[in-house]
Amino acid sequence: MRIAIASDHAATDLKAALANWLREQGHDVNDLGPAAGESVDYPDYGYKLAAQIAAGRAERGVALCGSGIGISIAVNRDPACRCALVNEPLSAQLSREHNDANVIAMGARLIGPEMAKACLTAFLTTDFGGDRHARRVGKLGNPPALATTA
Repeated sequence: MRIAIASDHAATDLKAALANWLREQGHDVNDLGPAAGESVDYPDYGYKLAAQIAAGRAERGVALCGSGIGISIAVNRDPACRCALVNEPLSAQLSREHNDANVIAMGARLIGPEMAKACLTAFLTTDFGGDRHARRVGKLGNPPALATTA
């Protein structure tokens, strides 16, 4: 599988460990940065990752920052992305099965490498459930106009 991975400066160690592990599992991994030691802004790397997914250059994405929250918000700005913040394998599995997530986000300050690998395994091996979930996922890319109040 083609997987893009990106982080901010708080998650470069976890990103490197996961990128190496994914390659060992036989995946084609595109590390979008940053290099260790640089202080960077998570939105920049979330947007880079989202662009890879939207352009079809990656089938799945892995987004990492200190908490996982900021970079997941950045990735989800792109309508082609469904990024799920997870901390354990069941959430990762359900993000695929129910939500057809194509990006997983995790927080390097909240999750260790072994748990992150368990989450990735669940994420990468679970298929989308379709059926009733397909209708709901379809609505994610086409929200109704927001109501305004005077």
